[in-house]
Amino acid sequence: MIEIKKGVEIPERLLTFRFSRSSGPGGQNVNKVSTRVTLLLDIGNCPALTEAQKTRIGSRLKTRISKDGVLRVISQRHRTQAANKNAATTKLIELLADALETKPHRQKTKTPAYAVRRRLEEKKRRSTLKKQRLKRFSPDNE
Repeated sequence: MIEIKKGVEIPERLLTFRFSRSSGPGGQNVNKVSTRVTLLLDIGNCPALTEAQKTRIGSRLKTRISKDGVLRVISQRHRTQAANKNAATTKLIELLADALETKPHRQKTKTPAYAVRRRLEEKKRRSTLKKQRLKRFSPDNE
């Protein structure tokens, strides 16, 4: 069982690992050994998740989920298959935990009375200042 967050655990049997050759530098090791790991998790058929959790994951991770509802995580940073497998599993846990996290609902606050009063007083001050300028420089005064 892989614990995503408190109360959410996914059985390891639902995870599918595929191995392939990594890209990039690495010499002969890259050409011979399949160290790249692709981790697949079928979100739509995962019994460990509720429907609300599935929709939340689907909306937050839509760029990583295929049309079939399969979440894909790739790791090819390390030189060994085991290290990449651990890295992919860790990344999956982080992605799901972040997607399942609920943000607190923002409560609207009322503008304090002193702030409203101060804003209106400043508007009146600017208005009278501009009116004084108009009277002083108007062409009628000449």
